Amino acid sequence: MRILEGLKIPFTIHSYEVDEENLDAVTVAAKVGLPPEQVFKTLLVRGDRNGCCFAVIPANMELDFKALAKLTGDRSMEMVPLKEVTPLTGYIRSGVTVLGAKKEFPVFVDFTVELWDVISISAGQRGTQLFLAPGDYLRAAQAAVGEFAR
Repeated sequence: MRILEGLKIPFTIHSYEVDEENLDAVTVAAKVGLPPEQVFKTLLVRGDRNGCCFAVIPANMELDFKALAKLTGDRSMEMVPLKEVTPLTGYIRSGVTVLGAKKEFPVFVDFTVELWDVISISAGQRGTQLFLAPGDYLRAAQAAVGEFAR
């Protein structure tokens, strides 16, 4: 939130009750009252040539590893094992966000982000989402946009 405030980007905070059994982004979308395609989850992936990057996709979609690899210049991509996510990002599962991550990695956001006036992203902790304009998020995250979710 401090990063967005520093950039003078308007946002709203939306809290929800955390259910440790259901941490998936589709459940979070229902809890914050948005369709899943308007709530974006942040995945940490690793390419064989260029290392780690963040892939930000709608809650109800899956990452197309081949499409993302093509976009990043890698031959192949894989999810970073969960045990490595916190040491690399500073965040825990269901709380990962690009903003304020421990290490800066390239950020790629699925093109569907541009279909909305407002999107929801994790605020960096379970139980808190941020609502903001997609263009503002792309600017704050210094993200590239591409088609890599299905």
